[in-house]
Order: sequence, then structure tokens, then C-alpha cells
Amino acid sequence: MLGLAYQGQGQLDAAFDKFRRCPPEENTYNLVYNLGLDYERKRQYNKAQTCYEFIAETQPDFRDVQKRITRCESMEDAVLLGGDTVGMLGATIVNEDGTIEKPMLGRYQVEKELGKGAMGIVYLGKDPKINREVAIKTMALSQEFGDDELVEVKERFFREAESAGRLNHANIVAIYDAGEDHDLAYIAMELLRGYDLDRHIKPEDLLPVTDVLQIVHDCALALDYAHSQQVVHRDIKPSNIMYDPESKTSKITDFGIARITDSSKTRTGTVLGTPNYISPEQCMGKKVDGRADLFSLGVVLYQLVSGELPFKGESMATLMYSIVNDPAIDIKKVKPDINPALRKVIHNAMGKKPEKLYLSGKQLAAHLKVVMERMGVKSADDEDAGAL
Repeated sequence: MLGLAYQGQGQLDAAFDKFRRCPPEENTYNLVYNLGLDYERKRQYNKAQTCYEFIAETQPDFRDVQKRITRCESMEDAVLLGGDTVGMLGATIVNEDGTIEKPMLGRYQVEKELGKGAMGIVYLGKDPKINREVAIKTMALSQEFGDDELVEVKERFFREAESAGRLNHANIVAIYDAGEDHDLAYIAMELLRGYDLDRHIKPEDLLPVTDVLQIVHDCALALDYAHSQQVVHRDIKPSNIMYDPESKTSKITDFGIARITDSSKTRTGTVLGTPNYISPEQCMGKKVDGRADLFSLGVVLYQLVSGELPFKGESMATLMYSIVNDPAIDIKKVKPDINPALRKVIHNAMGKKPEKLYLSGKQLAAHLKVVMERMGVKSADDEDAGAL
């Protein structure tokens, strides 16, 4: 009973310590067998193998323990040889009766893969305690960072996740939980409908300008709220803004992730992504505040309206030099029919003159609202006010 209590609390090692003291009989074997399955769900194959071998010592023909031992040996070999331990979350457990059990990550049941990000895989998960579906973003930090910096990075990861988890805004993805399981750090967050805005950054795939203005207006207010909570995003770009075309709602994702990846030293020495959206102060390695996010949002607005980027360079070095020193390419050259007021807002957002830059997301949102009014567009908050 004590072993079962430990197992129910997730303390599997303590549970095994109690079970192995019980008499060697079928009831004990069943308990240890189920514990082995729990270890498998957590991808702790060496410990699962120990459970099955404990049974096989006195009852080698018990259920399918021999097959389990062989499977765990092969999976553990893959881990030791540097195999795709993240991908092993897709390895389901097939029971004797043919039923299938999904692997676990922390307390979440992993249903399927949703997509891949720069730092890891995103899964559809389920919290069995409250039957809530979540998106689980995984990060194999041990593969990205050396042992000398891993402890500091993990501390920073949980600190940033805690800060992001405090944000409560309609246009920011809600974070429910963060944890570490075996070799993976993970964040469980709100499961969203729709897709990221990377789908609408090419000239042939642009959204209507009215929709773009509403998206960026809402994101500006979301950033204003986050900055008031002393949380800076640091990586505003189209792929970090989710959009649901049915409800026409947008949400910013990945708060705090950029700070974790800032010092990432990948094994190949390559830099993840390109600096198309980062601010001049980020290019120069200076301390950043909320104004860096607003500059990046200005770049996103430019691209969503025109399908082009405001700064260009043949290499990363020349691109970063251009961001720091050159004015943005006049959007009128690529979008001749652009509204003059919108053109002014876009270029002010990315200006090199400090007095022209937006100091708050609220200020940028207010100017975008004026632009919408001049274009005869009602913003979502105007419609809500009308309904009230």
C-alpha cells in the first residue's frame, strides 16, 4: 500500500523500493510490472528494465517480461548512443491485450506531434486529471548547452517560464505549467486554433490590410501589458504570432524563450534563424527593454503589409549593419498605394531617431487605431463597445 501511494505521487523509485520487499508472488509481480510501464512512459528505460528483470529472476515466463526487457535494452542503447530521445515520445506502449498506451511527459499524456520549433518538438498533450488538452513545447537543453552552463540555463528556463506564466492577456498565449522530465524541459500552454503568421509574409499570400492592422494593434496592446509586468519578449516575429482566421484573433507565443536561447552554443556552431526582426540594440549586444519588441513589431507590420523586409543584406553581418545604421527601405517603393498615415506609423516604429520611436505599445496601438479610422475601418474594440 505504501508503494502504491508513492507510485500515485510519481515517486517511482520509492515505490520500487517498497514493492521489492514484498513476497515474490503474482500480486507483487503485477505491481512491479505496472511500475515498469510507468518508467517506460517516462522514457526511463533502464529503470523499467530493472523492474522486468526483478520479475524474470523468479518468474521468467510472467506475461511478456522477456519482450519488455529486450525492448528496454534497445531503447536505452539508443539513448546512450545519442539517439533522438525527443522522438521517443512518439513510441507508444502496446499492452498484451493489444491496447495502446500513450507516453507521458511529466503529468501529461502525449497524444501526437503538432510540429517542430527551433529548440524542439511541439506535442498535443492531455492533462488526465482535468481532461484538458494542451500544447507541450519541448526543449532538449542538454543537447544545446554544455554541462558547465546547463544548471544556469535550467534555472533561467524556470525563471522565465514563471514570469511568462504570470501574464494574463487575451492576446498572449496562456502558460499552464513548466517542468523537466528525464532529459527534456517542457512548457505546457494553451492549445490554439489557427496558424502562425509565417503563412502571410509573401506578396502572393498577404492578408487584407484591415486584418493586418487589427492583428498588430492587438499585439501592441499585448506587449504594452507584458512590458508593464517587466516581461520583454525579445523575439517578436511572424512565427511567434498565432492567428485564427475564423475568430480573427491573434496571440503572441514564446515569451521568455529568446532569453534562454540567447547564449545557445549549438554543437555545429551555427546561429539559429536570421536577425531580420531584431532591434539595433540587440544587434549591438546592448541591454534591451520593451522598445526592442516594438521595433520588431514594426518590422512584422512592414512585412505583413508589403510581403518584403525593410532591411536587407547579402550576409548576416551586412544585414545587422543595415539594421543598426540604415533607414528602412521606403515601403512606398514596394507598396505604392499604401495609406500615407500607415506609411508614417510603420517607418516611425523602425526609425533611427529616438524621438520618433514608440515608447509604449499603447502609443503604437493608438496610432494604428487612428489609421484604421482614416481608412474607414472599425477596430474590434470599437465593435465591442458598440455591442455594449
